[in-house]
Amino acid sequence: MSTPAFELDVTVRTDTGKGASRRLRRLHNAIPAVLYGAQKDPVALTIDHDAILHATDNEAFFSHIITLNLGKKKELAVIKDLQRHPARPLILHADFLRVSEDHAIHIRVPLHFINEEKCVGVKTGGGQILKSMTEIDITCLPKNLPEFIEVDMLEVDIGQSVHLSDISLPEGVTSVALSHGAESDHSVATVQAPRGGAEHDIDDIEAAEEAEANAAGEDEAEEDS
Repeated sequence: MSTPAFELDVTVRTDTGKGASRRLRRLHNAIPAVLYGAQKDPVALTIDHDAILHATDNEAFFSHIITLNLGKKKELAVIKDLQRHPARPLILHADFLRVSEDHAIHIRVPLHFINEEKCVGVKTGGGQILKSMTEIDITCLPKNLPEFIEVDMLEVDIGQSVHLSDISLPEGVTSVALSHGAESDHSVATVQAPRGGAEHDIDDIEAAEEAEANAAGEDEAEEDS
């Protein structure tokens, strides 16, 4: 699979403030944005709304290096924050972080769960996979930035969990949580027993045994009479 390339045409924004941002959205179908980082001054930008909205349709947009075309100059960045309208499919504001080839970046990347249907706890035990994370924080050089990280559920049985330390990270990629110590080795997913599983079975067995005992008692009573 070819690696997607993301480019956005941007312009420097000189008119700032809430009123200017509203006019930008209403009159020009564009949004305000900010580019910062790499020990350089922040730059206020304007981006075409439909262009960035279309880019965000691809999950990879959030974990890839983005080229910002600023006139004849190109800036490499990652998306750090995106403000969306609470009720409408609109983007209101974007924050971009500059990147350089020799400096590690801190970014969130999505988790892709594989072999869910073949999972031992699901296929043979009728269990259900409960996901406690859908993305994780990592640090890496821009050249090592993965589009996503796979979590293999194949051998996970009922009652077992996959933790951060169980995930195979690509070369050059570090988990931010695990860098803080073993106490941050959080669960990523768990295979839960089916509802009405073991406890339900025990209840059924106990009820059957009680019914059998009652029946035996009735037979003995009839014989005595």
